[in-house]
Parts: sequence; structure tokens; C-alpha cells
Amino acid sequence: MRITIIGSGNVATHLAAAFKNAGHHIVQVYSRNMQNAALLAYHVKAEAIDSLEDLNSDTDIFVIAVKDDAIGKIAQQLAGYDKLVVHTSGAADLYTLLAFTDNAGVFYPLQTFSKTKEVDFLTVPVCIEGADEEIAKQLTSLAQTISNNVYQVNSVKRKTLHLAAVFACNFPNYLYGIAQQLLAQQNMDFDMLKPLILETAQKVQSNLPMQVQTGPAIRNDESTMNFHLQLLEGNSQLQQLYSLLSQGIIKLDNEQRGDK
Repeated sequence: MRITIIGSGNVATHLAAAFKNAGHHIVQVYSRNMQNAALLAYHVKAEAIDSLEDLNSDTDIFVIAVKDDAIGKIAQQLAGYDKLVVHTSGAADLYTLLAFTDNAGVFYPLQTFSKTKEVDFLTVPVCIEGADEEIAKQLTSLAQTISNNVYQVNSVKRKTLHLAAVFACNFPNYLYGIAQQLLAQQNMDFDMLKPLILETAQKVQSNLPMQVQTGPAIRNDESTMNFHLQLLEGNSQLQQLYSLLSQGIIKLDNEQRGDK
């Protein structure tokens, strides 16, 4: 397919590369920052532009990979081209595009991306939604050229999936940051925790999370939990967070066991 990428951030960068590697033609890369557009365009052999007025209509699909609050504004400007328009957001629904065009869909890759780290896109789940069955089929075919894990997920389910991803990815990464700061206070290296983090991540590849939950909360070890709270004296926010998470683990474990 002939593909135009709207955006030059993490998602746009990885998607453009995946499409290019799969044999698709990247027509143009748009960014408000010409330097960013040019850098991505260079890697995928496309034309860089920094104005939507310079868009080439000789494309099959516009892929909007920008911040959620900018999707509608860009979609409005693309509607006049009568081309398939998709966004890559997990939180924005399809109606963000349908307000301006019926030729619309969603192409949401469920992964955390950084420009400096390569990702095997074949393993990335891609969630598809189309304004009609034909568009959904077209987007599914496109997704299958870059991923072995393609799902049709409507806007309601995709928002829940995005919420779950925040709990599974963004929040744990924040907690890693807290752990790093706690260690730094005692001149210890975060690398000491990396084998633990990796082992935990590997366990949930073959087990449900609560089946492999460990730690003082799951053991209802009040003595250890109280000691931890004492160590956090002077930081009420972390004390509250520690208590909230510990109580959550205990409550979820009781629910799993059928306790009331």
C-alpha cells in the first residue's frame, strides 16, 4: 500500500519502519517540526513535509499517529482527500474520525515504543476497527503484513484495553522509578533489582498474575508491612501508596479464594 504517516513520534517511527520493511511505500511523513519529519522520512525513503497543505493525494491511507487531542483537528483537514484515514490511539474512539469522514478506522499497536529501541513488530498485537466490514478487512490485511497478532477490537473494548495497559505498563514503570530512588538513597544500584523484575515478567507469560503473587501482603505479614511503612516515614505519599497497593493485593487474594 501507499501510506502517508502523520506524525514523527515513537509510534509513527516504529509503524513507518514496520510498513517499509514489509514492502509498503511510505509516500510522505508529516510533522510540524521539519527536522523530525526529515529524520523519519530519510529512514523510510519518503518525502518530509511540515504543512498539511503539501500532502500528496497519491496515497491509499493516512495514518494519524499524534497526540489524542490533535486527532480530530487533523482528521478534519484530511477529510477532503477522500482517502482511508486511521488513527493509532488506544484511548480515542472511532467517532473522533467519523465526525469528519466515513472512510475511517483504527490501527492501534499495543506496545510501548521508544525511538532508540528496536521492537520485533511481528510480536506486537495490532487492534483493528473499521467504519464498515470492508474497511476492517482492508486494515486487517494490512496489519497482517507487519504483525502475527491481529485483533478486531471495537472502541469500547479498546479503551478498556488501553486502561489495562496503563496498569500493566505505565504504573509499574513508575514504581520502578520509586524503587530506584529508594535504593539511591542508600547508594545502591537499581541493577540489583533487574533479575527480580525480569523473573516476575517471565512468570506472567505462563501464569495468571495472582497465581504468582509474592511478597508480605499476599502472606498477610503485618510485621513486615508495618516495618516498611516505618522506613517510609517522612513521605506520606509513598506510605499511602504502599498501604493502598498492599490492601489491594490482600483484597484481590481474598476474592480469588472466595472469602468475603
